[in-house]
Amino acid sequence: MNKTTVLLADDHVMVAEGIKNLLKESYEVVGIVEDGNTLIQKARQLKPDVIVSDISMPLMNGINAAEKILSTDTETKIILLTMHPEIKYALKALDVGVHGYLLKHAAPEELLIAIKSVLAGKTYITPTLAADIMDAYKNKNDFSEDPMSVLTGRQRQVLQLLTESHSAKEIANILNVSSRTVEFHKYKMVEVLKLKNASELVPFAIKNGLV
Repeated sequence: MNKTTVLLADDHVMVAEGIKNLLKESYEVVGIVEDGNTLIQKARQLKPDVIVSDISMPLMNGINAAEKILSTDTETKIILLTMHPEIKYALKALDVGVHGYLLKHAAPEELLIAIKSVLAGKTYITPTLAADIMDAYKNKNDFSEDPMSVLTGRQRQVLQLLTESHSAKEIANILNVSSRTVEFHKYKMVEVLKLKNASELVPFAIKNGLV
């Protein structure tokens, strides 16, 4: 009988290797990737049963990558790990359809429980946050709409790269577009986010949990 396949995503290789060692007895780890773009590519190529991904990654964060994967793949189960205990990250993740949400400092055994749960068709939320998340959903009208929702996928990608301290020229090379296109995206983001100038983009992104 073939083992359930798992794809790991974390830009900290030692963390990913630790998870791989935890899982290898019961699951087949088919790959480890270090950024959101590669995660999307490998997910489409390998079609793993489960993806275990960090949220904070270069090029594209885990939530945005999960959203893209789930838009075309209804079979793969996605579990997100994060260092951030803030509820807003969990709400974003669950809204895009992820199947599990854990804090990185949770006991290793919790990840094993989460994988079994999502494979059984359940949604797993770390008990540390479960009550707060339920309260947040009950009072969701009290939460302001995610300001990032007005940005296109490409704009969010440019914005994340800006928060990683890449210049417009570097972003152009990474995304295979012209520097002028990058500057246009910056201009449009300032406009739709109602900011004063481009220097406010990075603080805005950090404040709203893009990184």
